[in-house]
Amino acid sequence: MRSPIAIVDVDRVDTWTRYRAGLCESCAANCCTMPLEVQLSDLVRLGLVDAFEAEHEEPRHIAKRLQKARLIDHFNHKNTLFTLARRANGDCQLLDATTRLCTVYEQRPETCRLHPQKKSPKPGYCAYGARERQRRG
Repeated sequence: MRSPIAIVDVDRVDTWTRYRAGLCESCAANCCTMPLEVQLSDLVRLGLVDAFEAEHEEPRHIAKRLQKARLIDHFNHKNTLFTLARRANGDCQLLDATTRLCTVYEQRPETCRLHPQKKSPKPGYCAYGARERQRRG
C-alpha cells in the first residue's frame, strides 16, 4: 500500500528511515497503513474478544465471527494470527483519520508495541513520512 507521503513506499523498505527516539511525534503514521497481524491475546486486550471466549472457543470460530463483523480480514490457522481489517484507504481501523494517532494506544497490539525495533519488515527502520504542517489562518 502506497503511503500518502510521496517519498515513502511502505512496501519498499529501501525508502525507510533508520528509527530514532521521537521520530513518531512528527510522522504521518505510515506504519498504520501496513497489514497488522495480531494474536488472540491482542484481541482480548482490544476488547474485540472476551477472555472467556478466548479460553473456551476455538480460534477458527472466533475468526469466523470477527470476519463476519468485518473486524478482521484474514486468519492464519497455522500460526493462529488474525489480520485486522483496514479502511478502504488502507489505514488501520484503530487510527484516527484526522490526527493520525492511535485511538487505542494503551491497548495497542504487541506488533505495534514492538515496531519498528523488533517486529518490522526491516528491524530498526520505519516507513517515516513527515506529517503535513497544518496551516494557520
